[in-house]
Amino acid sequence: MSRPLARRTPGAAAPTAARADWLKPLRDWPQALLQALQREPAIIRIVVTKVLGSAPREAGVCMLVGRDEIQGTIGGGQLEWQALAVARTLLAGTAPAARMQRLVLGAELAQCCGGVVEMWMERYTCADGALLRTASDAARRGGALLISSITPHGVRRQIVSACGTNPETDLMLRRPRALVLPRVSGAVSGHATLWERLDEDLPVLWLYGAGHVGQALARIVAELPLRLTWIDTRAELFPMQIPEAVRIVHAPELVPTVAAAPAGTRFLVLTHSHPLDYALCKAILERGDFASLGLIGSKSKGARFRSRLARDGVPAASIARLLCPIGAAGIASKWPAAIAVAVAFELLQSIGPRSAADHPASVPPLAGAACEALSCANCRSRDGA
Repeated sequence: MSRPLARRTPGAAAPTAARADWLKPLRDWPQALLQALQREPAIIRIVVTKVLGSAPREAGVCMLVGRDEIQGTIGGGQLEWQALAVARTLLAGTAPAARMQRLVLGAELAQCCGGVVEMWMERYTCADGALLRTASDAARRGGALLISSITPHGVRRQIVSACGTNPETDLMLRRPRALVLPRVSGAVSGHATLWERLDEDLPVLWLYGAGHVGQALARIVAELPLRLTWIDTRAELFPMQIPEAVRIVHAPELVPTVAAAPAGTRFLVLTHSHPLDYALCKAILERGDFASLGLIGSKSKGARFRSRLARDGVPAASIARLLCPIGAAGIASKWPAAIAVAVAFELLQSIGPRSAADHPASVPPLAGAACEALSCANCRSRDGA
C-alpha cells in the first residue's frame, strides 16, 4: 500500500490532501521495495533497531520512503515526521547511502512520556534489484540474515542463510525468530553493521468459511500479524480483490484439506453447514498437532458437538480443546463485523504477550526528565494536577 509523501514534507504548508486508499501493513519488505523501485529512482528503508522505554513501535519494524510515496509505518507522530525529514536528505543521493539516527521521544520530539528510538536508514536503487530478489526468496525458504555494513564507498550487503559461516550468524539463525531482534555493531567506531533476520515466523491461521462472518474476519486478519489461509467450497463467495497476505483455497471437499495444514496451525470453523462443521472439527481434533480450534456457534451447539464427538470415540482431552462459542466476552452484537472483532481480539490474546510486557515498568530517567521539563498534559493528568 502506498500513500502520498510529497504532501507530507516537514515544514511545508499543508495543501489539500490527495485521496488515498486504505493504509496497509508492510509485509515482505524486499518484495515491496522491488515494486516501489519500479516507480521511484530511489527508496529509503527505515528500520527501528533499538527501543529503550516506551515507543510507538517495536524494534524490527520498518518503513519504505520514496519521493512520492511511503509504505508501512514506524509509529506515526513526531517520530515518523522527523524520520521522514532525514530520509528525504538521503533520497537526493548526495548524502551517504546509510546512516544511524537516534531520537529521544520526550526531549527532542515532545512525545510524552517516551523512550529512545534508534533507527537505521539506508538508500536502495534499481541496482540493488538482484539482492532484493535473493533476499525475498531466502526469507520464504526459511531462516535468513541480511548483514549491511556502512563503508567509505557506500553499503556492503550480504545474505546468509546457512549455518557454519561464523558463530555470530549461526546463533542468530538457530534461535527462534521471535527472539532475534536487529543488532547494530561497530556504531561507535563509525563502521556500523546491521544484522537482521529476513524471515517472519507468524502464527498460521486456517479459516473455513467465506460467509458473512468469514468475510468480515478475513478482512481484519489480513491486517494482523498472522498468515491466513482461507478455505471454502464456494468460489463465488471470495471477494474479487484478495490481499496479498491471504492465501485462498477453493476445494470441492473441505475435510481432506485439513491434512495439508502445517503443525501448530490455529483453526477457525465458520462454514454454512453444521454437518460440515462437525466433520471438520472431528478431523482437526484427530490430528492433534494443532495450536487451537475455534467453532462458531452457541453454547448449545458446542455441547451437542462435544457429546457427539465423545460418542464417536474422540478422547476427552482432545474434545476439551474445542472452543465454542468463540469471541471475546462482553460483545453482544450479532453483526458479522462485531463477531469478527470479538474473534480477532481473542486470537490476538492467544498469539503472544500483551504489549505492556514488552516495555520496562518504569520510565527511563532521560524520558522522565524530558517530561518534567515539558510539564506535559499527560503527566499533569496522571499526577492529578
